[in-house]
Amino acid sequence: MLDTLEDIRLRGLAQLEEAADPAALESWRLAYLGPKGRLKAALAEFQALPKDQKAQLGQQMNQVRTTLETAFNARKLALSAAGTPDAGPRIDVTEPGLLSAQALGRTHIISRVRDELVDVFARLGFSVAEGPELEDDEHNFVKLNIPPSHPARDPIDNFYVDPPDRVSAPRMLRSQTSTVQIRVMEDAVAQGWGPPIRIISPGRVYRPDTVDATHSFMFHQLEGLAIDRDITLADLKTTLLQFARAYFGPDAEIRLRPSFFPFTEPSAELDMKIALKPGEPPRWIELGGCGMVDPAVLEACGIDPEQWTGFAFGFGIERIAMGRYGIPDIRLLFENDIRFLNQI
Repeated sequence: MLDTLEDIRLRGLAQLEEAADPAALESWRLAYLGPKGRLKAALAEFQALPKDQKAQLGQQMNQVRTTLETAFNARKLALSAAGTPDAGPRIDVTEPGLLSAQALGRTHIISRVRDELVDVFARLGFSVAEGPELEDDEHNFVKLNIPPSHPARDPIDNFYVDPPDRVSAPRMLRSQTSTVQIRVMEDAVAQGWGPPIRIISPGRVYRPDTVDATHSFMFHQLEGLAIDRDITLADLKTTLLQFARAYFGPDAEIRLRPSFFPFTEPSAELDMKIALKPGEPPRWIELGGCGMVDPAVLEACGIDPEQWTGFAFGFGIERIAMGRYGIPDIRLLFENDIRFLNQI
């Protein structure tokens, strides 16, 4: 397996150097980093290995992925700097600036959508809470009722960071903003100000996904949490319906489909029926997940589930932005092509 990973790394780097235009670069990306690429095939072999071999090989696989992704981004930047057709207009940042409304620019689409979502939930009584992006296992997994055997903990699906002393437990870039909910519940109990609790936690999260039209290794989530006496699933559905109609328009509809998440019970997938573009008929799109907070999660944070109940929900900010503005490819949101940004 190690020989296979080393072969993927060496061949990948060699073939990447031969990519001379954006089309060849995209073909290389699909061949090595795509959903049917060589790394994905190696991952399938990795899953079948004995558990005692996975730790070393998982670290090696992450290193190979990181090496190839870094080389890919560097090659893409080099081609853009050389003036390939995909590079967009050349902008000389050393030119003197002009103080005008046009030159001042405007808020990026992701920041704009985030602020709009925060405003809607603020009117529904939610306050904003934030937490660290570098997390520990306890807050990212243990207190969210995610057991050690759960596939979400797999090293290949997370960005683990070695501690400076090489002795302490490794940390990780958070894979969900649910970690903020845990910290808020802990603080509420320790400081005596809650429950009740009603917060949203927008922020960046990180997962080593292959970058394509709908996936990125870094994206933004907004998660919500409400804890009070006698909260029910009806309160969750009403909150989400009010959000949908406030943000997408009075004709927006929602539906909840049964699902499973370790930290909620019952759990559901949240779909919304909206018209993505003027003149188009409304259609159902999947927006995120939700459910009633699992009693085990409340107990882990020191809250008595016999006295308090709650609901939680979460969805991707990029997905909402893409749906509302008709953006077909998530990569457009981060490439800083001025031609695209001027359209939105």
